[in-house]
Amino acid sequence: MNEEEDKAKRIAKYTIGQDLSELSIDEISETIEALETEINRLKTAKSEKSEHLSAAAALFKS
Repeated sequence: MNEEEDKAKRIAKYTIGQDLSELSIDEISETIEALETEINRLKTAKSEKSEHLSAAAALFKS
């Protein structure tokens, strides 16, 4: 297993509220970065869905 796969597995195993005492500073930083990226991805998806919903609502109001 290469370093990137190992990093992805560690981050994927993160759960909200988990004990952070076992993580290194680097692991915490990597997890924060991955979670921020995921938050941005979710915000983009939410915005796109909201735009589609608004467009559909406007279409049916006419």
